[in-house]
Amino acid sequence: MRVAAVAMLGAALTWAIAATAQGSGQHGANPELPPPERGLLPDMRIAERTGWGERRPTVPQGWKIQAIATDLKIPRQTLVLPNGDILVAEGKGGGAPVLTPKDYLAGLIKAKGTTPVKGGNRLTLLRDADGDGSYEGRWVFAENLNAPYGLALIGDKLYIANQDALVRLDYVAGQTKAAAAPVTVAKLPSAINHHWTKSLTADAEGRHLYVGIGSNSNIGERGLAVEESRAMVWQVDVATGATRPFATGIRNPTALAFEPGSKQLWVVVNERDELGPDLVPDYLTSVREGAFYGWPYAYWGPNADRRVQPQDDQKVQATVRPDYALQSHSAPLGLSFAQPGLAAPFAEGAFIGLHGSWNRKQPVGYKVIFVPFSGGRPNGAPLDFVTGFQADGKTMGRPVGVTVDPKGAVIVADDLSNTVWRVTPAR
Repeated sequence: MRVAAVAMLGAALTWAIAATAQGSGQHGANPELPPPERGLLPDMRIAERTGWGERRPTVPQGWKIQAIATDLKIPRQTLVLPNGDILVAEGKGGGAPVLTPKDYLAGLIKAKGTTPVKGGNRLTLLRDADGDGSYEGRWVFAENLNAPYGLALIGDKLYIANQDALVRLDYVAGQTKAAAAPVTVAKLPSAINHHWTKSLTADAEGRHLYVGIGSNSNIGERGLAVEESRAMVWQVDVATGATRPFATGIRNPTALAFEPGSKQLWVVVNERDELGPDLVPDYLTSVREGAFYGWPYAYWGPNADRRVQPQDDQKVQATVRPDYALQSHSAPLGLSFAQPGLAAPFAEGAFIGLHGSWNRKQPVGYKVIFVPFSGGRPNGAPLDFVTGFQADGKTMGRPVGVTVDPKGAVIVADDLSNTVWRVTPAR
C-alpha cells in the first residue's frame, strides 16, 4: 500500500510539473529559436538499454497501465478494430548507405537505444475475448510484409503502409488470420529509405488515404534526385490508387490523424539535425492542402537554413509556420486524438508518443505527452501522460505509436522492450 501511494504521488507530481519539464520555451505556437550551432559533429547520447524488471511506466493519478503483449518483434503502430481487437505492425526497415563518418558514428549511437530483436515484418492480432483487460488471444494476422508501419481500416479493407508500397487486405470481423496475400494499391518511394517509416490514416468518408513519406537525408545532402516524391504527405484515391502530393516540405511526417471535431488532418514531424540541442523544434501541425512547410530550405516559417545549397529564397518565403512546437529532437512518432468520454484534462487534445533523442547530451522525449485542444486547435502547454521510460541512466522503453481505443484506453507501442502497453482509467 505504501509503495502504491508513493507511486500515485509521483505520478501526480509528474503531471503537475509537466509544463515546465518540456525545455526552455520549446512548445506551443511561438517557440524560442536560438541561433544555429554548427560543429564538426553533433552531441550524440542515448541512455543504455535495460529490461523493465519490476519497474513499470508512470501514468497520472487516476489511471493505470498494464502490458497486454510482450516479446513482440519491434512493435511500431497499432490499430484498434471495430470489434476491439488490436493489430500491431512489427518490423524494421531502412537501407540507407553509410556515406560519412557522421553516418557511421550516428549508427553506433542509435544502435545503443534500439532492440537487438529482428523485426517481424508482420501484423499481430491481440484479442480480449471476455473484456477483462487481459488480451489472452494472440495470432500472427499477416506475415512476409516489408517493414509495415501505418495502418488504416476502411469498411472491409485493411490498408498497410509497407516501406515500399501501400497494400490492401480483405478483412472480416473476428478473423485471426488474413485469408490471402496483400494486393498492392500504390508504390511508395523506397530508394535508399533513410527515413523508411510510412505513416497512414484514412478520412472519415473512406474516399482518401494519406501517407506520410520522410526525406532521404537531413537537409538534402544526398542530392535532390533521391528526394523525389519524399518529405511530404501523399493523398491516395482509395477507388483508383491514384496518388498526388497533398502537402510538401515536411522532413519526416511520422504519424497522421484526423481531429474528430473539425475533421482536420494533423501530423507530427521530426525536424532536421545538427543545428544545436534546441534547434529545430519537432512539431505538431494541421496539414493544409497545397502548403509547403520548408524542408530543406527553411524551418519554422521563413527561417532559412544556410547549409542548403543552392539557396532558394522563394521557397523560404513560401514556408508555412507549423501550429505547435514540440521539444527539439524529442522524435514524435505517434499521434492519436482523444475520443468522447475521456475525463479532464485529457478530454480534448492529442496524445503524442515521443521516441526520444539521440543527438544531444541530455536526452529528451522518451514519453507520451498530451497536447490540450480547444475548438479543434492546440490550447495550452503539453502534459505528461506516460513517463518513466528512463531511470538511473538506463532506458527501459521507447514509445512509438499511440492509439486511443473508443472505450477510453490509450494503447502505446514500445519498440525497445517490444511491449504493447494499455493505459486505462483506474475505476
